[in-house]
Amino acid sequence: QVQLVESGGKLVQAGGSLRLSCAASGRTSSSYAMGWFRQAPGKERELVAAISWSGISTSYADSVKGRFTISRDNAKNTVYLLMNSLKPEDTAVYYCAARWTAKTMYDYWGQGTQVTVSA
Repeated sequence: QVQLVESGGKLVQAGGSLRLSCAASGRTSSSYAMGWFRQAPGKERELVAAISWSGISTSYADSVKGRFTISRDNAKNTVYLLMNSLKPEDTAVYYCAARWTAKTMYDYWGQGTQVTVSA
């Protein structure tokens, strides 16, 4: 099994920046693709950013493209989400998740970290 723990969420002002971290433990492997999701109250969980096991391929939701950057450091078993130019609509609980490259569904999830952006 893989355990994921997010950190870095906090209250920030609009226009500010945050870097979220996700530390993996257990049966870690560079063969895992990683993703960041977020969920606001009353809304469905949505995929924000994803990165392949190789780190070469990345993808972003249109709402965050150009502002957020996902990266990974396999030596540290850690993935990051750098968030710039934050907006109030970015307020949500952010989750990291892991899946095997060949699968479409994510198998492992962190507990989430709260990000609140004030106007």
